[in-house]
Amino acid sequence: MADDIVLPIPNLSVAQNVFILSTPSLSRLHDEAREKAIKAIKEDQMAPYYAAVTAKSILPIDSALLSSMQESNEATLKSLDEALQSAEATEGESEISDALKARANFLTRVGEKDKAVDAQKLALEKTPGLGSRIDIVLTLVRIGFFWNDESLAVWGLNKAEKLIEEGGDWDRRNRLKVYQGLHLLSIRQFKRGGELFLDALSTFTAIELLEYNDFVALTVLAGTLTLNRVDLKKKLITAPEINQSLPEIPTLGDLVKNLYECHYDKFFRALAIVEQTMLLPSRVLSPHARFYVREMRILAYAQLLESYRSLTLESLGQAFGVSVDFVDSELSHFISTGRLHASIDKVHGVVETTKTSEAWGKKTLQFEQVIRQGDVLLNEIQRLSKVLY
Repeated sequence: MADDIVLPIPNLSVAQNVFILSTPSLSRLHDEAREKAIKAIKEDQMAPYYAAVTAKSILPIDSALLSSMQESNEATLKSLDEALQSAEATEGESEISDALKARANFLTRVGEKDKAVDAQKLALEKTPGLGSRIDIVLTLVRIGFFWNDESLAVWGLNKAEKLIEEGGDWDRRNRLKVYQGLHLLSIRQFKRGGELFLDALSTFTAIELLEYNDFVALTVLAGTLTLNRVDLKKKLITAPEINQSLPEIPTLGDLVKNLYECHYDKFFRALAIVEQTMLLPSRVLSPHARFYVREMRILAYAQLLESYRSLTLESLGQAFGVSVDFVDSELSHFISTGRLHASIDKVHGVVETTKTSEAWGKKTLQFEQVIRQGDVLLNEIQRLSKVLY
């Protein structure tokens, strides 16, 4: 059973709080983030990591605390080294593997990146069990996430996928989906990342990577942007797993429901709140906040414009709860860049929708299908009339 326990190391909440402290525009969150970061660092005795962040003036230096943690780390590492030497001298393969993993996990927990990576890879070589090897690789992925080491994370994800193909169990397959989904969101691949998160929604167990509510929030954010209206309702709005968590993240509920129900003014307000409270403070989504907000606005504009042949700028402004000048400027930009298929008649203050070649192609195919079916029906009627008369 010990092999089934996945340790939450390194503690990714520490990296998240340090990100907030490193971002001046999030100063309103600094006090809480500082308190949480220091508490977690103390709990995990993260002397190397604490030394690194205090050297960059991200956290205030407490020399007594640093010295105390360093002494504790040295004593623990000495004990682990002695246990490893004893296992190598007198024990078998399983005991050596356990000693290597214990040492690697300790270095991972305290934030000694390079030594932790080397130790985990050594443990990977010496560990025979497939399940345990997958867990070690996923730990290396978390180290990559913690330190923003893209190459390490990608290497680990590819390695884990190959190992799971060799015979990984159901739980590890599902946990890998969450790891892959998080990485895809971090590189702006919201569609594929959202699909993986939705697949893992009812079987989520990767609490060492994400808290459940954070996982649900990312699932809703990705799905709202990429799902069509039918799937939006089926997979998000009426999904029991989503509805269970939405009371704790009500702004996301407002975002997805108001988009689906076409309450665009409320949708815009919810989107602004989501940007400030969920996108910008997130170390995963912050680099993509402007992209996400822009794409969501385009989605809402397109959804409304598709329902009408023309709309006045005034009615559009009222629908979205913004000024005529704002909607005129924003639509002009999106139209000129080819993101919205419409034209603006500035003289009459009207926005006219235009069909794309793809849309016209679908209409043409539908028209031709109706004509063919009509011809067949007329031929059958003529034959029937000859029989009857």
